[in-house]
Amino acid sequence: MSRSSTWSLASLLLPALLQAQGVAFGYMPHTGSARRTTFTVRIENVSTATTLRLSNGLTAPAPNAPGLWLVHDEPDPLFTAGAPDRDQGLERLAEDGNPAVLAAALQNHKGIVASGTFTVPVGEAMAGPATPGKAYEFTFTAEPGQKLTFATMFGQSNDLFLAPGDRGIQLFDSKGDVMSGDITSLVGLWDAGTEVNQEPGLGPDQAPRQKAPNTGASERKPVQLVKDVKDGFTYPKVSDVLRVTITPASAMSAMD
Repeated sequence: MSRSSTWSLASLLLPALLQAQGVAFGYMPHTGSARRTTFTVRIENVSTATTLRLSNGLTAPAPNAPGLWLVHDEPDPLFTAGAPDRDQGLERLAEDGNPAVLAAALQNHKGIVASGTFTVPVGEAMAGPATPGKAYEFTFTAEPGQKLTFATMFGQSNDLFLAPGDRGIQLFDSKGDVMSGDITSLVGLWDAGTEVNQEPGLGPDQAPRQKAPNTGASERKPVQLVKDVKDGFTYPKVSDVLRVTITPASAMSAMD
């Protein structure tokens, strides 16, 4: 991707208690009208200058790119694990950090209640990647039975992206209580299967180095977790790249 592109008291204490016990997230009793809740998600890049240890002896950070979010009530809105990409724009997101094509394709997709993109890191004036210490945030409203999915490119790659599983994240439990806390453990590093992988952080056809979008060698493999891809390369843990938190409006009010 070119540098000038898009790349360019008990309930309130429950999340803290869960974290203290080694559980990153939990469900808070709901207090809103009709159980509709507004959530804010923060996707923070926690990589450092040494997150990627390259074969040439150097190191590199692992920025992530502008992405897409969806609220949905049916599974597999973006992809199906083990099946090829659907040619709706996930390839552009995963290869070039451009969520616009996918966002447009999903506008009237069955089962999608709301959607949007995140393109400008918090504190920045223009769209661009989230480099170490930077974060994207987005806000949405959902109700019981609905789930959240989002996707952001793992920038130092040919076609990898960070996202929850294909069925999304359950925003409410069976009692209608709302999701709150650190949900990084629910995010995976996925291979879109659309472009041949090169060493992360060194590949000449990867977004930070390629001369133009969509310039690598194409392939047609299933979308799968990177841990299941046998390409001989080493990838960082998701928690070494991102920290993802979700905060319902009731928790935000309590903190004001």
